[in-house]
Amino acid sequence: MSTTGSDGAPPSPDDDGRSVVFDRHLVLEQLGGWRGMVDATVPTIAFIVANGIGGLRTGIWAALGTAVLVFALRLARRESVQQAVSGLFAVGIAVAIAAVTGQARDFYVPGILRNAVLTLVLLGSVALRRPLVGVVAEFLSPSHLGAMAAPGSAFPGMRGRVDSARAAAQAAERDPGTGRRAPDPEPERPWREDPRLLRAYGWLTVLWAAVFLLRAGVQGYLYLRSEDGDATDLGIVSLLLGVPVTAVEVVVTLWVVARLHRHRAPSGPDEDPQADPEEHPAA
Repeated sequence: MSTTGSDGAPPSPDDDGRSVVFDRHLVLEQLGGWRGMVDATVPTIAFIVANGIGGLRTGIWAALGTAVLVFALRLARRESVQQAVSGLFAVGIAVAIAAVTGQARDFYVPGILRNAVLTLVLLGSVALRRPLVGVVAEFLSPSHLGAMAAPGSAFPGMRGRVDSARAAAQAAERDPGTGRRAPDPEPERPWREDPRLLRAYGWLTVLWAAVFLLRAGVQGYLYLRSEDGDATDLGIVSLLLGVPVTAVEVVVTLWVVARLHRHRAPSGPDEDPQADPEEHPAA
């Protein structure tokens, strides 16, 4: 969804009088979305296949070549290259370690370490009562604005619904001179003081930590066992525990966040803000 009209003017409010009120979708675009997840996986697939066919040196050049190709394609299409640059950097470190040690299994060392560190960070954030999933979710889409409250808006594979969710927050005045939107209104109750939100975000953070721990544990075990092999099993398991599992996590997280938004979505003057939105159908 564009934030400006065809003539460069700010977009007009939609039929229900609402307009896009925050630009956090720009952050989401920089993260790469589903396309970014796939692009980050392609070099690993290239390494696994090439290493199995032609050995470590072939695998290293295949991974590097694929990462550079992904970067070039994004650049040619004038798409966000942040994810591609990050992927290229990560692949560069992985192949450098493998090249120095001469063992294919060491290509996966950065990923194993990353999973272990993320597990500790996520669990630490829960212990400090600042669950990281909540911090990120409330930055990208504050629950008190109800941007994800629209039914069906929680699933990222449907771009139109996601754009509608981003546009569903409260209307905001624009400065006629600059066209900038007013800042988001402050919540009546910070999300960390809402037991329901804090508990839900805490469990979501534990869920993500558990998956990172599973990856680190399984990959670490296979890493120790693949000293004399080509690490093909380690690579395949890494892929299976990568995008497919992450996709399920994202869907579950967005579904929970959508319910939390409905819980905190702004209500009409005659509505109970704590009531279920389904009890107050739109006219």
